[in-house]
Amino acid sequence: MRVIIAGGTGLFGRALQKNLAGDGYEIVVLSRNLDGKNEKSIAGVKIARWSTTELESWRGLIDGADIVINLAGENLAGERFLPGRWTNDKKQKLRSSRVDAGRAIARNIAAAEVKPRLLIQASAVGFYGPREDEEVTESFPAGDDFLAKLCVDWEEATEDIERFGVRRIILRSGIVLSGEGGPLPRLIKQYRLFAGGSFGGGDQYWPWIHIDDVVGAIRLLMEDQDTVGPVNVTSPTPVTNRQFSKELGRVLGRPSFWPIPTFALKLLVGEVSVVVLEGQRAVPEKLAALGYEFKYSELGPALSDILSR
Repeated sequence: MRVIIAGGTGLFGRALQKNLAGDGYEIVVLSRNLDGKNEKSIAGVKIARWSTTELESWRGLIDGADIVINLAGENLAGERFLPGRWTNDKKQKLRSSRVDAGRAIARNIAAAEVKPRLLIQASAVGFYGPREDEEVTESFPAGDDFLAKLCVDWEEATEDIERFGVRRIILRSGIVLSGEGGPLPRLIKQYRLFAGGSFGGGDQYWPWIHIDDVVGAIRLLMEDQDTVGPVNVTSPTPVTNRQFSKELGRVLGRPSFWPIPTFALKLLVGEVSVVVLEGQRAVPEKLAALGYEFKYSELGPALSDILSR
């Protein structure tokens, strides 16, 4: 089975590559930059350059593929310890890295003689907007803040492929816990400096998920023949930011009593602070209906596993 992964050198993509390659899949990772890091691919994984404007150069890779997985999208908070601010230019880059990539993939699927049977499209639970303590399933409508509108545009970028009979699944992921990227390494640094604590009031929900369960959920959806539309890729036990902070402190053996006030976060990083100050009590209703068994359904064991690696 041939699987194309766009954005395959990011956090999700790297973990998925290793998992699929171990089971003998033929994997082609589409990367915009074939630098030294990306060229060191896993055995059995081909890295190919792609562009959102030069479609012909990689169109043949899509033709005849069984599954296309689109994970492309610039990191919301950047890679530095302190997130960069969302200037107008940054917001446009966040949008174009998602929308332009999705539209390019959709156009090449439309042009393919032998189309894939499935497109798995990345998105996020930010689609729902801030929801306080309301339990959020896949049936909930979109919010109206910047992140929600970004997710709506991201999802709609590949919508057109459905008219060609290609089944489409949308991964609305939560906060992914991994030692190799995402928010956790930054938080660990903060706690090891004895500066750990909740963000703002701490009552906002953090719909977390272990990276192994992200991969497990994707594998289940790849093998399923019927699922369409959005799927919440989150743990069945979302916690508040305060609960998350206490549990991380416990696992690390560090205090978690230094909350960062809302005004201080907004002063430091501006609008990007909504990533940690607002949240959703998202639950994986569709994954539960499919019978997915989470490796890590509770936060403590999930954090302990990552910290032990």
